[in-house]
Amino acid sequence: MLTALVSMLLAPGFALAVHDFAFQLDGDVSASTTTNIGGTPQTIDWDSLFDSTGAKKSPLPAGFSAAAFHRDFNTKTNGSFDTSDATTFATGSKDTLNITPGWQCATANNLLSKDDVMNAYAAAFTAGNGDQILYFALERNANTGDANVAFWFLQDEADCASAGGNTPWTGNHVDGDLLVVSAFTKGGGVSTIDVYRWNGDATGTLGTTSVAHGVDCKSTGPGDATCATTNSGTLAINTAITTPWLTANKTDGVGNTLQVSEFFEGGLNLTKTNLGGHCFNVFVGDTRSSQSLTATIFDYARGQLGECNSSTTTTPSISGSTQIPQSGIVSVTDSATVTVTGVSTWSGTYDFHLCFIGTDTTSTATCTSGGTLVDSQSINQGTSQPLTSAAATITSAGRYCWRGDFTSATQGVPNATDATGGECFNVTPRQPTLVTHAGSGPVDFGNPVTDTADLGNTANQPGTPVINPTTAGAPADGTITFFLYGPDQCTTLAAGFPSAGIAVSVSGDATYGPVSYTPTAPGQYTWIANYSGNLPNTLAKTGAACGTDPNEAVTVRQIPTSISTAQKTYPQDSATITSSVSGDNLPSTGTVTFSLYSSLANCQARGATAYTQTFNNVGGTHSVTLNTTNSSFAVNASTNGTYYWRVTYATGDTAHTGRQSDCTENVVLTFTDDSGPGTIFP
Repeated sequence: MLTALVSMLLAPGFALAVHDFAFQLDGDVSASTTTNIGGTPQTIDWDSLFDSTGAKKSPLPAGFSAAAFHRDFNTKTNGSFDTSDATTFATGSKDTLNITPGWQCATANNLLSKDDVMNAYAAAFTAGNGDQILYFALERNANTGDANVAFWFLQDEADCASAGGNTPWTGNHVDGDLLVVSAFTKGGGVSTIDVYRWNGDATGTLGTTSVAHGVDCKSTGPGDATCATTNSGTLAINTAITTPWLTANKTDGVGNTLQVSEFFEGGLNLTKTNLGGHCFNVFVGDTRSSQSLTATIFDYARGQLGECNSSTTTTPSISGSTQIPQSGIVSVTDSATVTVTGVSTWSGTYDFHLCFIGTDTTSTATCTSGGTLVDSQSINQGTSQPLTSAAATITSAGRYCWRGDFTSATQGVPNATDATGGECFNVTPRQPTLVTHAGSGPVDFGNPVTDTADLGNTANQPGTPVINPTTAGAPADGTITFFLYGPDQCTTLAAGFPSAGIAVSVSGDATYGPVSYTPTAPGQYTWIANYSGNLPNTLAKTGAACGTDPNEAVTVRQIPTSISTAQKTYPQDSATITSSVSGDNLPSTGTVTFSLYSSLANCQARGATAYTQTFNNVGGTHSVTLNTTNSSFAVNASTNGTYYWRVTYATGDTAHTGRQSDCTENVVLTFTDDSGPGTIFP
């Protein structure tokens, strides 16, 4: 039968007694004073959870999801105890009332030492069998007389801060809030511990029937759902104890000692009492006049337990950098995982926001607020994860960051956000292409030279707005600017060429030009062209350097000339007429006629002449010589041949005889002309 009982206690899912787990409920804070209850050694105590300053250790021992420590006393400048306390309940505050407006806080200087809380702390633990446990502890300044203490475990963020006078608490009760009340004596340990449940919302009531009851952890048997103990009563701990953190008591002052019955601790198995399923994020440990639910409540210490926690991690579909496509449109999503601890059922909404940080991709800013709401999804403990957002369309190069926001709809479960740098990515601009080519050449001086540019790989401009635009972005704009260098050098622009170049406006990928310019001198000229870019989506592009692209060179040549020669000659003749009688003069009435014929036959037949010249009144002297003065008939390459002269002399009297030549006088003319074009000179 004993074996069967042990097996039943250790079976999976069986709710063990609250003090049977790893945590010691033995009346001190030290893990070194181990206990062995329920057949399992307890090796964890409060100094396993907090360091000497009261700060929560990290990580907490296995199974502990939350722990909080609150110091509730002050010291003077010399280190001695200060009796002033800003966290006391004002007169009229009652546990049976809703927090607002039933509770008020005030600053007091006259608390009874036994009612003055020094430190209070609590922790949430989930055992291997799934049981959820709350542990709690309180230190007080003195141990005179009997004592009554309580712990509220609240789901709302209830709080109060008094500047001196009575100040209302903020916050409200939530269905399932718990009040743990206990009584103990200086020498006899804990007599009872009872747990009460708040039923309903802020308009509800505190149940007057205990939902869990227990006694001193040192003496209770197996199966208890709640118990408490002090450093008094039965062994093992019934003496003064030492704390690693500062405390204070009326006997020893400020230090690390708590006298008998000045330390109280307890535990509550939420699973065994069916009180789980809530997030107890705030604890309030207090002292009171009795165990009655309407007792006067004195001092309190409030701590932020955070039993329930939530976290979210997100992963964007793009990590690092991606280049914007030519369309100027990038589709992105975000995925998220939500983790909630401390409660088995929960719900809420998840919002995906996307921020356009700006065009500076070296920025380290993140999407901490604002942005474009891309998607909002309902989520609960049964939702398949990771969540994936709807797709967002982005249309600009630059830095983008997602932010994932989990907004809890479950009381006590905090919201969670991921706006870390891992949610960010960069979209980089495109590098366009620019291919240029001069017009065909060479060209004659006086005619223009031309250049044309092919622009490619640009991206459309951003839409409006940048994320999920309602107006699409236009094609890339900007200008292509052309420059002409020469002649025969790449140092200075062509004479008269505009110093600012010739600019052509662009609209997306296309061929632009031709642009033209008429050089003022012959020689070789070279074009270059540059694209201004259209940030943020399209970078600038510098064309090939002057002289490096043979397609950009064109020659302006000198105007060509030619030379051809054509010979010609004017045939001339001469005749001398002489009287045969010495001393005789020719009559002065003579006539001499020169006739030129193009053939012998024509000459003999006295046919048509090529040229005729007549001299009248020839004579008066013994001898006369006559010369023709032909300037009207020329022989050239086209009229080459043999020409015959006939010369006649008529005397004009009867005393002398007339004479003629017999077509024997001739000239042979042959011409060879140069038809050109000649050679360059000089």
